[in-house]
Amino acid sequence: MSKIKTITLSHEEAFLSGDAIENLKGLIQGDVLLPSDDEYNNARKIWNGMIDKCPALIVRCTGPADVIDAVKFAREHNLLVAVRGGGHNVTGNALCDDGMVIDLSRMKGIHVDPKSCTARAQAGVTLGELDHETQVFGLAVPSGIVTTTGIAGLTLGGGFGYLSRKYGLTIDNLISVDLVTAEGEFLKASKTENEDLFWGLCGGGGNFGIVTSFEYKLQKIGPQVLGGMLLHPMEVAPEFLRFYRDFIADTPDELTVVPLLRLAPPAPFLPKVVHGKPVVGILVLYTGSSIEEGESLIAPLRQYGTPLIDGIGPKPFRALQSFLDVSARPGLNYYVKSEFLPALNDDIIDTLVEHASRITSPLSVIAGFHLGGAVSRIDEDSTAYSHRNASYSLILNTAWIDPNESDKHIKWTRAFWDALQPFSVGGAYVNFQSYDEGEDRVKTTYGTAKLERLSKLKRKFDPQNFFRLNRNIKP
Repeated sequence: MSKIKTITLSHEEAFLSGDAIENLKGLIQGDVLLPSDDEYNNARKIWNGMIDKCPALIVRCTGPADVIDAVKFAREHNLLVAVRGGGHNVTGNALCDDGMVIDLSRMKGIHVDPKSCTARAQAGVTLGELDHETQVFGLAVPSGIVTTTGIAGLTLGGGFGYLSRKYGLTIDNLISVDLVTAEGEFLKASKTENEDLFWGLCGGGGNFGIVTSFEYKLQKIGPQVLGGMLLHPMEVAPEFLRFYRDFIADTPDELTVVPLLRLAPPAPFLPKVVHGKPVVGILVLYTGSSIEEGESLIAPLRQYGTPLIDGIGPKPFRALQSFLDVSARPGLNYYVKSEFLPALNDDIIDTLVEHASRITSPLSVIAGFHLGGAVSRIDEDSTAYSHRNASYSLILNTAWIDPNESDKHIKWTRAFWDALQPFSVGGAYVNFQSYDEGEDRVKTTYGTAKLERLSKLKRKFDPQNFFRLNRNIKP
């Protein structure tokens, strides 16, 4: 085998010999893919279709031993490394040009213990796969909002979704992790073992090692819940959002109501006359003692005006978890901005409606993820995740098909995001930041005190910044 061109940590050109590659293949139980291999092009595809990177080699791991050997090989040859879990990160950090990708996507092991209400899942598992295994027991991990999202990136960034108000973030339900360090050492981290590392992993992203498995506390949810989507025409958005704001001011933690603004998708449950028209709506989940109690609680929302569609009712929890999947299909072009916001006031509502009314793509969604509740009652300093005081994490999930339209859609997103800055409580969710957000954004994400603590942790566990293709915390 001839040598292949690679890139070092310092972005200098280097070469791997054929013998070195053969030695790596002998170590790895999974696959070592090169650009000449038939599976290579498919293996380098990730969720965001805008990302087109060509690694020198992709190591598809089957377990921790493969991860350890891959890390040691990369260190020995000073290779730039990207780590892929579910490949769902919008920035495309799961890949790199000319470096090594340590791919965890085939590590799919899940073990659920219904007696202890715990689950352990490997780093290649997606939210939908985890729900599939836990929901048969009427259990769930409080997690994210799109079933194809990988649990690894979601958890390491904090993790929020429909269950967060009742049960906290994903990291608030994390018991322990198994991790491979930048030195290729295998560690366990929890609140009682490597406690400082565990703190940093709870919101600090992939900066401190490669987590190979996660142990979670499970909550009793479903299988049937009360939830669904309700839509109104955009013309009533200012009044409807004010009504919604006043309604949720005193709602219990068991109720999550997520406001949405978008163009109505060509979904079979929507009248054809509204397809492609601007709409405002809500996504609802109630996790209280009974569906009847929930129906009584949300009745005012359903009685407001004349909705285009009221799809709220009893349904499987897994069906609710997949509601936004159609707006997050793998392979589309994505550009995402987000901001933590306080409770909605009139100026915020007017800004949302003004910019949403000029939305440029029928695939884009503006979602105000409803936080507070249990998220806000956990001490701010207990995890690296910050801004627990925010009422919303507002997501501008811009998606489109034709790459020739990229400039138009990105321009709309940036203008919208700029208009939200006066209202921000500071920073944004680490998992919803785009490729053009630099070091200043990392500072506002964590704040000065936490960033200093995280930098100290980085110096301890990754002083050479081996894990640098992320929202990077420098040592």
